[in-house]
Amino acid sequence: MSVLVYTESENGKFKKAAFEAASYAKGIADQLGTSVTAVSINAEDDASLGQYGVSKVLKVSNDKLAKFNADAYADVLTQAAKNEDAKAVVLSQTANDKYLAPVLAVNLEAGYASNIVALPESTEPFTVKRTAFTNKAFNFSSISSEVKILGISKNAYGLKENETDANVEDFSPSLDESDFSVNVESVDKATNKVTIADAEIVVSGGRGLKGPENWGMIEDLADTLGAATACSKPVSDMGWRPHSEHVGQTGKPVAANLYIAIGISGAIQHLAGINASKYKVVINNDPEAPFFKAADYGVVGDAFEVVPQLTEKLKEFKANNS
Repeated sequence: MSVLVYTESENGKFKKAAFEAASYAKGIADQLGTSVTAVSINAEDDASLGQYGVSKVLKVSNDKLAKFNADAYADVLTQAAKNEDAKAVVLSQTANDKYLAPVLAVNLEAGYASNIVALPESTEPFTVKRTAFTNKAFNFSSISSEVKILGISKNAYGLKENETDANVEDFSPSLDESDFSVNVESVDKATNKVTIADAEIVVSGGRGLKGPENWGMIEDLADTLGAATACSKPVSDMGWRPHSEHVGQTGKPVAANLYIAIGISGAIQHLAGINASKYKVVINNDPEAPFFKAADYGVVGDAFEVVPQLTEKLKEFKANNS
């Protein structure tokens, strides 16, 4: 018996979320007195998973799996879980994994707990801590099924190095044509930019920027910090920025280590989507803006004065400490 973890990759490279999931799986394995087996699909540096406590890697190489397909990927993991007699399967909470987890739960007749933020409080009964009410509260959920599927919130557990010799084995699951009843024809993605999903830092702008012509200072600050750019719903609705940058309850959720909101008042729908971020910084000229009540740090001031000065100071700091 082992703890199974799906380690998501893109273009052959493991995502940070994969290493966090592996770290979490190792924590559970230690509690249960067992080891960690990872499933990698079309990834390159499988042995690197050993840095985070993975003892065994089931390496899947299949061109039919080049694009994510929830049914097919769930079939792979189902066979891997049965092959390894895994009673716990760890996934990230990426967009793909949120589609994957329910299908896998049905296949394995398993209980599924999402948005987990810590190792199990207890293994008998198996009880995990999860966020609730759009990250405003926590609950403790017990899973009674024999197999348990665990979805780990981004940046909740962190990366924990635990050097292990990872034994890489080829794994060739049988795939049925019914797994590919839905096919991905193409994927359009922004290039040469940090994505919101993978970003440690997100710089977001709202209507306080007054127009798309002023977005240069948001991008300049983001480039300086190595951050992703984002926006509020009104900004994307007005066409100032693409909808792919809209964050909030009705847009993309954000769980960054640092979220900087510039010229965003802080509507409840926006706060619900970014509340999982560890540190929230607000720059707004309205001291009564609702966002200040949710912020860890706030600057009351004109964004057109504050942001360029902040960017300049950060550039000086980087130049002096490079």
